[in-house]
Amino acid sequence: MEENYEIENEKFYTDAVKYWDKIPPTVDGMLGGFGFTSQTDIQGSKAFLNCLFKLTIPPQNTYCLDCGAGIGRVTKNLLVNYFKKVDLVEQNPKFLDVAKKDLEDYPEKIGEFYPSGLQVFCPTSNLYDVIWSQWVLSHLSDEDLIKFLKNCVNGLNENGVIVVKENVCSLDKIDIDTEDSSVTRPYAELTNIFKKAGLICIKEVKQNGMPRGLYPIYMFALRPHKNNEKTSCT
Repeated sequence: MEENYEIENEKFYTDAVKYWDKIPPTVDGMLGGFGFTSQTDIQGSKAFLNCLFKLTIPPQNTYCLDCGAGIGRVTKNLLVNYFKKVDLVEQNPKFLDVAKKDLEDYPEKIGEFYPSGLQVFCPTSNLYDVIWSQWVLSHLSDEDLIKFLKNCVNGLNENGVIVVKENVCSLDKIDIDTEDSSVTRPYAELTNIFKKAGLICIKEVKQNGMPRGLYPIYMFALRPHKNNEKTSCT
Protein backbone atom coordinates (compact mmCIF):
# COMPACT_ATOMS: atom_id res chain seq x y z
CA MET A 1 0.00 0.00 0.00
CA GLU A 2 1.33 3.44 -0.78
CA GLU A 3 2.41 5.59 2.13
CA ASN A 4 -0.45 8.11 2.04
CA TYR A 5 -3.01 5.36 2.60
CA GLU A 6 -1.06 3.81 5.44
CA ILE A 7 -0.88 7.20 7.17
CA GLU A 8 -4.55 8.05 6.52
CA ASN A 9 -6.01 4.60 7.06
CA GLU A 10 -9.19 5.89 8.70
CA LYS A 11 -9.80 8.35 5.85
CA PHE A 12 -9.31 5.51 3.36
CA TYR A 13 -12.31 3.70 4.87
CA THR A 14 -14.53 6.70 5.54
CA ASP A 15 -14.07 7.91 1.95
CA ALA A 16 -15.20 4.51 0.68
CA VAL A 17 -18.30 4.65 2.87
CA LYS A 18 -19.15 8.11 1.51
CA TYR A 19 -18.71 6.91 -2.07
CA TRP A 20 -20.96 3.85 -1.72
CA ASP A 21 -23.60 5.88 0.10
CA LYS A 22 -24.11 7.75 -3.20
CA ILE A 23 -24.43 4.58 -5.31
CA PRO A 24 -27.95 3.30 -6.12
CA PRO A 25 -28.77 -0.19 -4.78
CA THR A 26 -29.03 -1.79 -8.21
CA VAL A 27 -27.03 -4.32 -10.20
CA ASP A 28 -25.71 -1.50 -12.37
CA GLY A 29 -24.69 0.39 -9.25
CA MET A 30 -22.90 -2.62 -7.78
CA LEU A 31 -20.99 -3.16 -11.03
CA GLY A 32 -19.97 0.43 -11.63
CA GLY A 33 -22.21 0.95 -14.63
CA PHE A 34 -21.37 -2.44 -16.13
CA GLY A 35 -24.52 -4.24 -15.01
CA PHE A 36 -24.74 -5.92 -18.40
CA THR A 37 -21.69 -8.02 -17.44
CA SER A 38 -23.47 -9.68 -14.50
CA GLN A 39 -24.51 -12.82 -16.36
CA THR A 40 -21.00 -13.33 -17.77
CA ASP A 41 -19.56 -12.87 -14.30
CA ILE A 42 -21.96 -15.37 -12.75
CA GLN A 43 -21.31 -17.97 -15.47
CA GLY A 44 -17.57 -17.72 -14.83
CA SER A 45 -18.12 -18.12 -11.11
CA LYS A 46 -20.37 -21.15 -11.65
CA ALA A 47 -17.69 -22.86 -13.69
CA PHE A 48 -15.14 -22.11 -10.97
CA LEU A 49 -17.33 -23.48 -8.19
CA ASN A 50 -18.03 -26.60 -10.24
CA CYS A 51 -14.27 -27.16 -10.46
CA LEU A 52 -13.89 -26.77 -6.69
CA PHE A 53 -16.52 -29.40 -5.98
CA LYS A 54 -14.61 -31.80 -8.26
CA LEU A 55 -11.35 -31.45 -6.32
CA THR A 56 -9.81 -34.56 -4.80
CA ILE A 57 -10.64 -33.04 -1.41
CA PRO A 58 -13.60 -30.77 -2.18
CA PRO A 59 -15.33 -28.38 0.20
CA GLN A 60 -18.74 -29.34 1.50
CA ASN A 61 -21.82 -27.48 0.28
CA THR A 62 -23.51 -26.75 3.61
CA TYR A 63 -22.59 -23.19 4.59
CA CYS A 64 -21.24 -20.22 2.65
CA LEU A 65 -20.36 -16.64 3.54
CA ASP A 66 -20.75 -13.84 0.98
CA CYS A 67 -18.35 -11.01 1.88
CA GLY A 68 -19.06 -7.49 0.67
CA ALA A 69 -22.40 -8.85 -0.49
CA GLY A 70 -23.91 -5.56 -1.64
CA ILE A 71 -27.54 -6.10 -2.69
CA GLY A 72 -27.12 -9.89 -2.68
CA ARG A 73 -26.48 -10.25 -6.43
CA VAL A 74 -23.92 -13.05 -6.04
CA THR A 75 -25.88 -14.80 -3.32
CA LYS A 76 -29.11 -14.75 -5.33
CA ASN A 77 -27.69 -15.73 -8.72
CA LEU A 78 -24.94 -18.09 -7.61
CA LEU A 79 -24.48 -19.15 -4.01
CA VAL A 80 -28.04 -20.21 -3.12
CA ASN A 81 -27.82 -22.70 -6.00
CA TYR A 82 -24.83 -24.45 -4.42
CA PHE A 83 -25.18 -24.15 -0.64
CA LYS A 84 -27.83 -25.07 1.89
CA LYS A 85 -27.30 -21.83 3.80
CA VAL A 86 -25.66 -18.48 2.97
CA ASP A 87 -24.73 -15.65 5.33
CA LEU A 88 -24.09 -12.15 4.00
CA VAL A 89 -21.80 -9.43 5.34
CA GLU A 90 -22.18 -5.88 3.99
CA GLN A 91 -21.52 -2.57 5.72
CA ASN A 92 -23.94 -0.40 3.71
CA PRO A 93 -27.41 -0.59 5.35
CA LYS A 94 -29.15 0.55 2.15
CA PHE A 95 -27.66 -2.37 0.23
CA LEU A 96 -28.48 -4.83 3.00
CA ASP A 97 -32.13 -3.73 3.02
CA VAL A 98 -32.40 -4.44 -0.72
CA ALA A 99 -30.64 -7.79 -0.27
CA LYS A 100 -33.10 -8.83 2.44
CA LYS A 101 -36.03 -7.97 0.20
CA ASP A 102 -34.59 -9.61 -2.93
CA LEU A 103 -33.78 -12.80 -1.03
CA GLU A 104 -37.18 -13.22 0.60
CA ASP A 105 -37.95 -16.04 -1.83
CA TYR A 106 -35.18 -18.15 -0.25
CA PRO A 107 -36.08 -18.19 3.47
CA GLU A 108 -34.61 -21.65 4.01
CA LYS A 109 -31.38 -20.70 2.26
CA ILE A 110 -30.54 -17.35 3.86
CA GLY A 111 -28.92 -17.18 7.26
CA GLU A 112 -27.52 -14.09 8.93
CA PHE A 113 -27.05 -10.55 7.60
CA TYR A 114 -23.97 -8.93 9.15
CA PRO A 115 -23.81 -5.10 8.88
CA SER A 116 -20.04 -4.78 9.03
CA GLY A 117 -16.97 -3.65 7.14
CA LEU A 118 -14.52 -6.46 6.42
CA GLN A 119 -11.69 -4.63 8.20
CA VAL A 120 -13.44 -5.36 11.51
CA PHE A 121 -15.42 -8.50 10.64
CA CYS A 122 -14.61 -11.89 12.12
CA PRO A 123 -16.40 -14.99 10.77
CA THR A 124 -17.84 -17.55 13.16
CA SER A 125 -15.20 -20.19 13.91
CA ASN A 126 -15.19 -23.44 11.91
CA LEU A 127 -18.55 -22.74 10.24
CA TYR A 128 -18.09 -22.08 6.52
CA ASP A 129 -17.33 -24.45 3.67
CA VAL A 130 -16.72 -21.55 1.29
CA ILE A 131 -16.02 -17.91 2.11
CA TRP A 132 -16.65 -15.88 -1.03
CA SER A 133 -15.12 -12.39 -1.46
CA GLN A 134 -15.69 -10.61 -4.77
CA TRP A 135 -14.77 -7.08 -5.86
CA VAL A 136 -14.45 -5.88 -2.29
CA LEU A 137 -10.93 -6.62 -1.06
CA SER A 138 -9.60 -3.61 -2.95
CA HIS A 139 -11.24 -1.56 -0.19
CA LEU A 140 -8.90 -3.02 2.45
CA SER A 141 -5.39 -1.88 3.27
CA ASP A 142 -2.68 -4.51 2.96
CA GLU A 143 -2.52 -4.92 6.74
CA ASP A 144 -6.27 -5.29 7.12
CA LEU A 145 -6.52 -7.62 4.12
CA ILE A 146 -3.97 -9.98 5.65
CA LYS A 147 -5.83 -9.82 8.97
CA PHE A 148 -9.17 -10.49 7.25
CA LEU A 149 -7.81 -13.52 5.38
CA LYS A 150 -6.34 -14.92 8.60
CA ASN A 151 -9.72 -14.47 10.28
CA CYS A 152 -11.34 -16.29 7.36
CA VAL A 153 -9.05 -19.26 8.01
CA ASN A 154 -10.52 -19.39 11.51
CA GLY A 155 -14.00 -19.38 9.98
CA LEU A 156 -13.44 -22.34 7.66
CA ASN A 157 -14.97 -25.75 8.22
CA GLU A 158 -12.94 -28.87 7.48
CA ASN A 159 -11.74 -28.80 3.85
CA GLY A 160 -13.15 -25.28 3.53
CA VAL A 161 -12.01 -22.86 0.85
CA ILE A 162 -11.63 -19.09 0.63
CA VAL A 163 -12.57 -17.78 -2.82
CA VAL A 164 -11.23 -14.41 -3.92
CA LYS A 165 -12.49 -12.86 -7.16
CA GLU A 166 -10.77 -9.56 -7.88
CA ASN A 167 -9.53 -7.17 -10.50
CA VAL A 168 -5.79 -7.36 -11.05
CA CYS A 169 -3.50 -4.65 -12.42
CA SER A 170 -1.75 -5.31 -15.69
CA LEU A 171 1.17 -3.14 -14.54
CA ASP A 172 3.64 -3.80 -11.73
CA LYS A 173 2.33 -1.15 -9.36
CA ILE A 174 -0.96 -0.64 -7.57
CA ASP A 175 -3.66 1.51 -9.17
CA ILE A 176 -5.30 3.88 -6.69
CA ASP A 177 -8.84 5.09 -7.31
CA THR A 178 -9.42 8.15 -5.16
CA GLU A 179 -13.09 8.38 -6.21
CA ASP A 180 -14.22 5.14 -4.57
CA SER A 181 -11.17 4.87 -2.25
CA SER A 182 -9.86 1.55 -3.51
CA VAL A 183 -6.61 0.00 -4.68
CA THR A 184 -6.23 -2.51 -7.48
CA ARG A 185 -3.19 -4.67 -6.87
CA PRO A 186 -0.85 -6.34 -9.35
CA TYR A 187 -1.03 -10.12 -9.54
CA ALA A 188 2.31 -10.58 -7.77
CA GLU A 189 1.35 -8.32 -4.88
CA LEU A 190 -2.04 -9.95 -4.41
CA THR A 191 -0.60 -13.46 -4.37
CA ASN A 192 2.13 -12.30 -1.98
CA ILE A 193 -0.57 -11.12 0.41
CA PHE A 194 -2.11 -14.58 0.26
CA LYS A 195 1.23 -16.06 1.29
CA LYS A 196 1.60 -13.58 4.15
CA ALA A 197 -1.82 -14.72 5.39
CA GLY A 198 -0.58 -18.33 5.42
CA LEU A 199 -2.64 -19.38 2.41
CA ILE A 200 -1.86 -21.47 -0.64
CA CYS A 201 -3.70 -21.28 -3.96
CA ILE A 202 -5.22 -24.61 -4.98
CA LYS A 203 -7.07 -23.33 -8.05
CA GLU A 204 -6.79 -20.21 -10.19
CA VAL A 205 -8.84 -19.15 -13.21
CA LYS A 206 -9.04 -15.95 -15.25
CA GLN A 207 -12.55 -14.69 -15.96
CA ASN A 208 -13.32 -14.67 -19.67
CA GLY A 209 -15.83 -12.75 -21.75
CA MET A 210 -15.57 -9.32 -20.16
CA PRO A 211 -15.44 -6.14 -22.28
CA ARG A 212 -12.08 -4.87 -23.44
CA GLY A 213 -10.59 -2.08 -21.40
CA LEU A 214 -11.54 -3.51 -18.01
CA TYR A 215 -9.05 -4.88 -15.53
CA PRO A 216 -8.20 -8.58 -15.85
CA ILE A 217 -10.28 -10.56 -13.33
CA TYR A 218 -8.94 -13.60 -11.51
CA MET A 219 -10.58 -16.17 -9.28
CA PHE A 220 -8.43 -17.80 -6.60
CA ALA A 221 -9.34 -20.75 -4.37
CA LEU A 222 -7.27 -20.58 -1.19
CA ARG A 223 -6.65 -22.91 1.69
CA PRO A 224 -4.45 -22.54 4.76
CA HIS A 225 -0.98 -23.98 4.41
CA LYS A 226 -0.86 -27.38 6.07
CA ASN A 227 1.54 -25.99 8.69
CA ASN A 228 -0.59 -22.92 9.31
CA GLU A 229 -2.69 -23.71 12.37
CA LYS A 230 -5.98 -22.00 13.07
CA THR A 231 -6.02 -19.33 15.75
CA SER A 232 -8.66 -17.10 17.27
CA CYS A 233 -9.62 -13.97 15.34
CA THR A 234 -7.08 -11.16 15.32
